[in-house]
Amino acid sequence: MMTAFRTTKRLNRSFTVSFILFAFLAVFGAFMVLPLLYAVNNAFKPLDELFIFPPQFFVNNPTLDNFYDLVALMGNSWVPLTRYIANTLLITLIGTVGHILLASAAAYPLAKYQFLGSKTLFSIVVLSLMFSGHVTAIPNYMVMSWLGWINTHASIIVPSLAFPLGLFLMKQFMEQLPTALLEAAKIDGASEYRIYWSIVMPNVKPAWLTLMILQFPMLWGTDGGSFIYSENLKTLHYALGQITLGGIARAGVGAAVALILMVVPITLFVISQSSVIQTMATSGMKE
Repeated sequence: MMTAFRTTKRLNRSFTVSFILFAFLAVFGAFMVLPLLYAVNNAFKPLDELFIFPPQFFVNNPTLDNFYDLVALMGNSWVPLTRYIANTLLITLIGTVGHILLASAAAYPLAKYQFLGSKTLFSIVVLSLMFSGHVTAIPNYMVMSWLGWINTHASIIVPSLAFPLGLFLMKQFMEQLPTALLEAAKIDGASEYRIYWSIVMPNVKPAWLTLMILQFPMLWGTDGGSFIYSENLKTLHYALGQITLGGIARAGVGAAVALILMVVPITLFVISQSSVIQTMATSGMKE
């Protein structure tokens, strides 16, 4: 068994300096929370409070009418709400889990083995971080069209598996694993797959939790774009987005939609935020 020793450095800081630093961070933290609180309050405002001028931050007469109207509108749709939810969960879960497994499996040999072309492959991955999704939109559509995956969920899921930032983070984190630990497992007779699944993956849990937080909101908020045309295959974000296009009369429903779409990603982030901080703080370090 290997024992890890951590050295801690105690900061010599006065109470006054600590208080000023805490107050400084608290002010900026409040500015970050205000938009979320405003969105929550808007979801429970009646229409007369939504259009009052000057706008009020907090709701005076909270109501659930916006959510009732949303349920009524979705109930009149010829595609059930459950179908939109199922499509969204299918894309989000398969895309997120698949990306974590693919990125970690590809990062493991790049981090712990030297083979012909390994540095070149990783350089290509780092280079791909420079290009946004808007740059690769047309080539991506052409590839999906050649494969015959247009108007299928695969056109959204498969490109999400090749998220280059995931591979980069996993490799940087795996490089910090002691090589002696992996060699000891080999001496005990463990196969490469056993080492990857039973040793590497548990030790890089903060990294793949970070990938989950990065990938989940992106897939959760997708509307299918130009890849999905069939109404039966559309996502929840698309269905709710169409409701908000109904004009001023649906402003309250739009506020409820905004709250619903952001609750799930925010909840996921709050649960796993410590892992995100740890991964971002150590992903650039070397052994």
